[in-house]
Amino acid sequence: MNSLSLAARRRASGIVLLPGSKSISNRALLLAALAGGNTELTGLLDSDDTQVMRAALKVLGVEASDLVDGQISVVGCGGIFSGTNGDIFVGNAGTATRSLVATLALAAEPESQYRIDGVARMRERPIGDLVDALTRIGAVVEYTGNPRFPPLTIGGGHIQIDRPIPICGDVSSQFLTGLLIALPLVTARGDRPATIEVVGDLISKPYVEITLAMMRQFGVVVERDGWQRFVVPAGEAARYVSPGHYAVEGDASSASYFLAAGAIGGGPIRVEGVGRNALQGDVKFADALASMGARVTMEDNSIIAEAPADGRLRAIDADMNHIPDAAMTLAVVALFAEGTTRLTNIASWRVKETDRITAMATELRKLGATVDEGADWISITSPNVLAANTAIDTYDDHRIAMCFALASLGRRGVPVRINDPECVNKTFPRFFEALRGVVADEE
Repeated sequence: MNSLSLAARRRASGIVLLPGSKSISNRALLLAALAGGNTELTGLLDSDDTQVMRAALKVLGVEASDLVDGQISVVGCGGIFSGTNGDIFVGNAGTATRSLVATLALAAEPESQYRIDGVARMRERPIGDLVDALTRIGAVVEYTGNPRFPPLTIGGGHIQIDRPIPICGDVSSQFLTGLLIALPLVTARGDRPATIEVVGDLISKPYVEITLAMMRQFGVVVERDGWQRFVVPAGEAARYVSPGHYAVEGDASSASYFLAAGAIGGGPIRVEGVGRNALQGDVKFADALASMGARVTMEDNSIIAEAPADGRLRAIDADMNHIPDAAMTLAVVALFAEGTTRLTNIASWRVKETDRITAMATELRKLGATVDEGADWISITSPNVLAANTAIDTYDDHRIAMCFALASLGRRGVPVRINDPECVNKTFPRFFEALRGVVADEE
């Protein structure tokens, strides 16, 4: 296994231009494919997850140019795929998998057959609640491995939307996102809107807000009653239309690592590409960091973070349901904070690229932290001194690799070794290069 050794660096400051948002990039690719007309996408992320989506669209017969410097042109198919059969490999890309399964299940022609599979971890990530919702309205989706998990086969069904469609909301918001994006393919063919009813509490609401905002930008306005009921329009109002050009904003989850670096390593660090007007809920990470004492400045298209005036970060007790991915960064910031940090409402960590609660607890303990965990929470008490030269296992999880790189920063930072650093290719292939760009040379 490859590893990357990071020396201890006392100072971190500078400017970081963020890569495009993974969440927005994959939604933009799919919506551009489903729309009528051609769409020029700029700022698109080039990573493992977006390559999965682009490869899937190619199997489906969607024409697109090569991706060059974040720019790609997609020829919309209006929801009618010329590729009616094929094997689609989804890697470990959750958003791509859930949205593609829903889209194919509702777009499939009678003679269609699609086979969906991914890496070993994807075969452990649940999809049963989404499949239940799809088959309830007549979609043909069958498990070819363990029930309620990929791999799957999808064929053409007879879709009926004459009653509300229930969808579980407390495991992954990606189930609702997939259903929302796909349903206009059905409702556009008639005069009956579709109603979705969320069962249980909806987690990760900001990611659903991204979906709704982007659907509006591609011409489909969904009505919502709180977070329990969503109405997808019918007829012409349900037809996706290309905006011509769509600019993908910077990745707010990726911003969290550098904002945290500014708070731990002195700063200031300015991240450019997201700001106060961002679609992504993960910009709220800046508020959580400020509650730990960091000095944070929010601008229209950038965020600046630096250490507290007295240099002392403090522990927090916070509900992280709205920013579960960025919350992982706070767990590592807790190593540098006085007291015990408790992050709650993070049950979704259990079904991500790995069981993130267990993985984070394991690696934090290696560094000397006292860690407790529950079904949907984790608490971290910082040690007096971090354990130096710790080898951090990353579990093929990009966010674990990027989070724990922060342990090398600041006055209390120590040398660390990141195992399998290439896992960052999932969302931020140049992460370690960007990190080197903001740390001081002297140890």
